[in-house]
Amino acid sequence: MEFNHYSVLLEETINNLNIDPNGTYVDGTLGGAGHSFEIAKRLNKGRLIGIDRDSDAIEAASKRLKPYEDKVTIVKGNFADIASILQGLNIDKVNGIVLDLGVSSHQIDTEGRGFSYMSEDAPLDMRMDREARLTAEDIVNDYSYEDLLRVLKVYGEERFAPNIARNICKIRDTKRIKTTGELNKIIDDSIPTKNKTKGGHPSKRTFQALRIELNGELDILESSINDMINLLVHDGRLCVITFHSLEDRIVKNTFKENERPCTCPPEFPVCVCGRVSKGEVVTRKPILPSDLEISENSRSRSAKLRCFRRCVLS
Repeated sequence: MEFNHYSVLLEETINNLNIDPNGTYVDGTLGGAGHSFEIAKRLNKGRLIGIDRDSDAIEAASKRLKPYEDKVTIVKGNFADIASILQGLNIDKVNGIVLDLGVSSHQIDTEGRGFSYMSEDAPLDMRMDREARLTAEDIVNDYSYEDLLRVLKVYGEERFAPNIARNICKIRDTKRIKTTGELNKIIDDSIPTKNKTKGGHPSKRTFQALRIELNGELDILESSINDMINLLVHDGRLCVITFHSLEDRIVKNTFKENERPCTCPPEFPVCVCGRVSKGEVVTRKPILPSDLEISENSRSRSAKLRCFRRCVLS
């Protein structure tokens, strides 16, 4: 299956990166190379590093970026390891970094990956890195009721988490839950009929929660953003696209903490904590997709772009 991915907020992201043709840039979520392609074609003597943990993405991006292969280095890895990846490439600082935290259209539409609740017979996989050992099937069948409840409540913000977790445990006592269809049926039976008419597909929040837990998506985000800001040159930019409130809250708060890190009480006449601002938040409010973009790609509806500019004090 061809690797297709509609690059959300593409023009807005490229504009906010403020690309220097001779600079060094990192796409920490390479995917189908939509953002990377636009960065690479603007480079002269510059360099682009693309990182992804999905082998399908690596293969597809390598083909798409072939015209710029002299400027591009592609690494199979996790953006959480960006500092060590760049160190291994003898890169000290970069001019810009982009993260598109959404699941790619290819991952959603490839039935065997198990990301989509619209599939009925797909295996419960959901691994971003298919070389990883743990799958969503393992979480559903092996986590305790308490851990399932935590995952659904914290990562899915699922109102009916107790019902869903309880019914999962009940069904798996008789047989192992292996497919998206089997899980969909359990979720559907766990939610009152009157609550199924709003808020989208009944399985949306549970599938999100399982995917986040499995791939450690939120655990790595806050620390990764801090690392990335430290890796930027003066006036360098970090652009992050999120797709749900949990991600966006982390990005918003971490950006704010890096802009105003002082922990001194407001009544103190001068700062004594010694924590210095690392830059400024460029996007006071998140940039949202246009009506046109949403009409062309409904999956972009929940996207939000935030950007941070590094300021190094001399």
